[in-house]
Amino acid sequence: MRMASGQHSKQDSGLRRALNPHPVQVVAVTGGKGGVGKTNVSVNLAMAMSAAGKDVMLMDADLGLANVDVLLGLYPKHTLLDVIEGRLTLEEIILDGPGNIKIVPASSGFKDMAQMTPVQHAGLIRAFSELSMNIDVLVVDTAAGISDSVISFTRAAQEIIVVICDEPASITDAYALIKLLNRDYGVSRFHILSNMARSAQEGREVYEKIVKVTDRFLDVALSYAGHIPYDEYVLKAIKKQRGVYEAFPRSKASMAFKSLADKAMKWPIPQGAGGHLEFFVERLIHGTQQTNAEVMP
Repeated sequence: MRMASGQHSKQDSGLRRALNPHPVQVVAVTGGKGGVGKTNVSVNLAMAMSAAGKDVMLMDADLGLANVDVLLGLYPKHTLLDVIEGRLTLEEIILDGPGNIKIVPASSGFKDMAQMTPVQHAGLIRAFSELSMNIDVLVVDTAAGISDSVISFTRAAQEIIVVICDEPASITDAYALIKLLNRDYGVSRFHILSNMARSAQEGREVYEKIVKVTDRFLDVALSYAGHIPYDEYVLKAIKKQRGVYEAFPRSKASMAFKSLADKAMKWPIPQGAGGHLEFFVERLIHGTQQTNAEVMP
């Protein structure tokens, strides 16, 4: 059978990606506490990075209480539950989302998914190594709190954005998460994002509150990722089940998400594996081998 030139080109492109995969930037968005707007940040950051020309995948890693599909008005036929139970591969459940992002949907209301073991989380993380599609960025929207799933997925990412807002519980819970990841797992770098801030000054002040505590008690490096302003258009977009970046691209919040995406895209992507379980680790290993081959005489 003779293939059309377009089919040849697709196959050639897929083969090149398979033979020469590039490292994927993996950004985990977490918060310690529910209600800080973590999923909203994940969705709109993914959209903003996609709009900047990146191939972006968004993983809903709140395994038992899926939020991404609800926020975007999606109705997935298949979810990560199908992958965990061996019915489908990861690639078979991926959805085409708004703003040209790919979405890995979680399951809602399944207790067993919320109570998965670290070994099961590791299997899920390794499943990303089997994806053949071209991806530049994976944004991981974690669950709230300090559960095993939050620890597994944040440790497997290269960059961690901790979302906080101007509430004592938000700052306390974010500190508890940072402390756990630092003292028990050696994670030392975090980006702090102030969400729903009434002003740039308030956003910076919230960041300074958590820095004051971490500087005193922990050996960590916190960087200020900026602030997302409180914006009525965010609420309007949520009611429409759309991301504010897509629904109201000129809103204050959308401009802030663009700024956050611009910063995130400048974060350096590791050129090799870090020695622990990571998303797309084989692409990092491949990148290291390729670099070594290039420098050999």
